[in-house]
Amino acid sequence: MSYNDAKKVYTGVISSMKEEGLYKDERIITSPQSGIVKVVFPKGAPEKDVINLCSNNYLGLSSHPEVIKAAHNGLDSRGYGMSSVRFICGTQDIHRELEKKTAEFLGMEDSILFSSCFDANGALFECLLGAEDAIYSDKLCHASIIDGVRLSKAHRYIYSHSNMEELEEKLKTTQARLKLIITDGVFSMDGDIATLDKICDLGEKYGAMVAVDESHATGFIGKTGRGTHELFGVMDKVDIITTTFGKALGGATGGCIASKKEVIALLKQRARPYLFSNTLMPAVITASLKVFDLLSVSTERRDKLETLTKFWRTSLENAGFDIKPGTTPIVPIMLYDAKLAQSFSRDLYDEGVFAFGFFYPVVPKGQARIRTQLSASLEKKDLEKALLAFIKVGKKHGVI
Repeated sequence: MSYNDAKKVYTGVISSMKEEGLYKDERIITSPQSGIVKVVFPKGAPEKDVINLCSNNYLGLSSHPEVIKAAHNGLDSRGYGMSSVRFICGTQDIHRELEKKTAEFLGMEDSILFSSCFDANGALFECLLGAEDAIYSDKLCHASIIDGVRLSKAHRYIYSHSNMEELEEKLKTTQARLKLIITDGVFSMDGDIATLDKICDLGEKYGAMVAVDESHATGFIGKTGRGTHELFGVMDKVDIITTTFGKALGGATGGCIASKKEVIALLKQRARPYLFSNTLMPAVITASLKVFDLLSVSTERRDKLETLTKFWRTSLENAGFDIKPGTTPIVPIMLYDAKLAQSFSRDLYDEGVFAFGFFYPVVPKGQARIRTQLSASLEKKDLEKALLAFIKVGKKHGVI
């Protein structure tokens, strides 16, 4: 088959996606990441200031002056890039420093750095589990967990979202050398939190390890932002944590696995994304270290985020919107129709609000939504303005 034949296939798929309202247009940001960003959309349109309600910049640290200064210091003192993988000549003293500081923050013995949490999840299961082992995963686990599990030869058991009875039944009726339960701490599309205390109880009861992806929790969930294991008081019962530096912890790139020292030692010997991908650049490392310093001084940003979240959730409910229940800064406004979600998002943009529509395959068919995400870089007045825009657009489309 020549490329011309393939081109016809690809063109047809793209056309179908557009007809079904499933095609995603990118909007170009021309400013630093913040609560207010400058955006150009569509291509060739004038630059526009909009309220940013679709960023993972939960703590507002992506453009924090001290974080930027620390990144500059990393460039000056350790260079631009490592040009190597970790085990050859890609490990600097600062890489080990960040691994130790991350482990300490998460309450683990050690950690291992990856280019992203997607890579961390891609490495985890294949390294630790074999054909005689079993993995038990929540149905709504992140795509990176799903892909990582597929790489493993372990038996796979999926339980309905947060259904502890079903999880227990699968644990009770299956035999394996090693058992591992994997869940998101905070589920990125719905914004709800795994019942980690119950999961840990089941893990203890049936001899299963517990692993949690904390990408949408590290830095701001729990009293001091350690994550869902802190929130539920099970920091001593969770065996493995995967998380990212690309969201609340500065928003650049990079991920990690934090766990027992034996797990980390094995991963450093076998994890393919670790062994065959370049080391994180020094600027990301020094900036991430500064983020941990900032978090150790005060919970002010986490506390502000919690206050803004309560205000936003209450305001949307009072306005009559159908939102997913919860307490996290991920607040989905349910629209159920993909084309409506796209139109709603475009109209919000016209009103000065940057918020994307999510639809299949990112969420199940018939579950389209506008997913809003709050940030400590926002102010209450920004949310009050955004609320007026949501109400105006909601009435236009008959949503409220």
